[in-house]
Amino acid sequence: NEARKLNHQEVVEEDKRLKLPANWEAKKARLEWELKVQEKKKECAAKGEDYERVKLLEISAEDAERWERKKKRKNPDLGFSDYAAAQLRQYQRLTRQIKPDLEQYEKLKEQYGEALYPTSDSLLHGSHVPAKEGIDRMVADLEKQIEKREKYSRRRPYNDDADIDYINERNAKFNKKAERFYGKYTAEIKQNLERGTAV
Repeated sequence: NEARKLNHQEVVEEDKRLKLPANWEAKKARLEWELKVQEKKKECAAKGEDYERVKLLEISAEDAERWERKKKRKNPDLGFSDYAAAQLRQYQRLTRQIKPDLEQYEKLKEQYGEALYPTSDSLLHGSHVPAKEGIDRMVADLEKQIEKREKYSRRRPYNDDADIDYINERNAKFNKKAERFYGKYTAEIKQNLERGTAV
């Protein structure tokens, strides 16, 4: 009877474990770690110490070096994924470059008061005239973007010395593609044909 009871308890426990999500153990460990961190932060706050500093004192030099190497290995630049992501990256890059003119902002604030922050009832459309410096700054920025774009997507120059083995542009592209994929296999045959010693 005792063995049957224990067996039944084990079956019930195993059933509970199977019903839990696959990553339950990892989640549980993560939650326990977060609780420990919170307790440690409270202890440090009670003692008047800086938690970050205490945490760094507990980490060994080897672990710190390993984490640094891991951080360096991760490439933050994921490259092109889609146009929306590329547009967001461009927007963030451009907004990081903008340096706000706080003096001008304070002047506008004094001049317009609450009207500087329009609401749905505001009728200020068309009353704002941008400053000459702002327009010049925008033009310079756009010219810089255009210059960068021209450098990036330059057309490959036509090579006059290359052998002409095509009859039109489309055939030239096809031949380039064929050369790229099968060039190493057909090099000997091509040389034989050019020399006139092909069998």
